[in-house]
Amino acid sequence: MRLENKTAVVTGASSGIGNAIAKAFEREGARVVYSDINEMKNFTPDNRSVFVKCDVSKSKEVDMLISEAVKKFGGLDIMVNNAGIGALGDVIGTDDESWSKVMDVNLSGTFYGMRAAARYMKENKTPGSIINISSILGRVGLRGALSYCASKGGVVQLTHSGALDLADLKIRVNAVAPGFIETKMTEVVKENKEFNDMVMSNTPLGHMGAPEDIAATAVYLASDESGYVTGEVIYVDGGWTAR
Repeated sequence: MRLENKTAVVTGASSGIGNAIAKAFEREGARVVYSDINEMKNFTPDNRSVFVKCDVSKSKEVDMLISEAVKKFGGLDIMVNNAGIGALGDVIGTDDESWSKVMDVNLSGTFYGMRAAARYMKENKTPGSIINISSILGRVGLRGALSYCASKGGVVQLTHSGALDLADLKIRVNAVAPGFIETKMTEVVKENKEFNDMVMSNTPLGHMGAPEDIAATAVYLASDESGYVTGEVIYVDGGWTAR
C-alpha cells in the first residue's frame, strides 16, 4: 500500500482521468476526497472516501474543499489539481467569454488548489505532494486550441515556480502532462476521422492512452518513491513530445 495513511484531494474526479486517479489512490490505501463541479452518480461515501462539490474557478470554494477534507480525514498530504475544460478556437475566433472560462478553470483553478493545499501544509508542517495535470499542449501547440494550449502552458510554469517556492517547506510540486487519452473530452477526436488519423500518426506508440496510464504516474508522484522529485513535468503521451 504505497499511500497508506495519507489523505488526498482530487479535483475533477467524477469521471475520466480524475476518477481514475482517485480510485488508484484508494487502492493504494489513501483516504480520498473526490471533488467535482458535477455530482457523482452512484457514489457511496464511506470511512475512506467522500465527495465534496466544488467549482475550482472560485477560490473560496477551493478553500472550503480543503477545509472539508481536513474536517473529514484530519489532514491533507496530497493535492491533485485535475479539473479542467477543453475549448476550440483560434486567435481570431476566440472570444472573451471562452478565453476567460478556460483560464478561470484550467489555470486559476490549479493555482487556487495549489495555494489552499500549500497553506494548510505549511501551517501543519506537512511534507506534502501537489500534483498538477497539464497536457502535451502545454509544451507544443495545436491549431485551433489557443486558450487550452495557453492555459496548460501556464500550469507548467505554475508547477516550476511553485516547486521552488515550496521546496523549503518540503512540499513537492510536480505535473503530469497527458497526451491524447480516451475520455469524454477526446470523444471528438475519435468521431473526426481526419483528426483521429492525425493523432494516431503523431503518436509513436500508435494508440490513445487510458486514464489509468495517468493514474499510475500520479500514484508515483504522490508516494514516497518520488521523494526527491519536484518541479518536474512527466509526459505520458505515447511518445508524442519525443518527435
